[in-house]
Amino acid sequence: MTHTDITILNYTVNADVYARYGADFDTEAVNDEILRILNAEVPEGIEIHRNGKVVAEDFAIETAQKYDWAALLKRLDLDTILAEHGK
Repeated sequence: MTHTDITILNYTVNADVYARYGADFDTEAVNDEILRILNAEVPEGIEIHRNGKVVAEDFAIETAQKYDWAALLKRLDLDTILAEHGK
């Protein structure tokens, strides 16, 4: 099965976001949870890799190219994710 690179999705939480919360978090667990949620939300045949690379199987290329990646990221409930992964 062929996979085509679509885009790079910057899904990781920046240090300044953590600083605004003023708490200590398991950053790896936060990023893992975000990646899990994102991959559960994308259409079949599309996958987001750990490095942010979005790839699509042949049948999903057009869908992936038209997908609203910014909207996907905006739907994340970062407060809840961070609350679950505080140290």
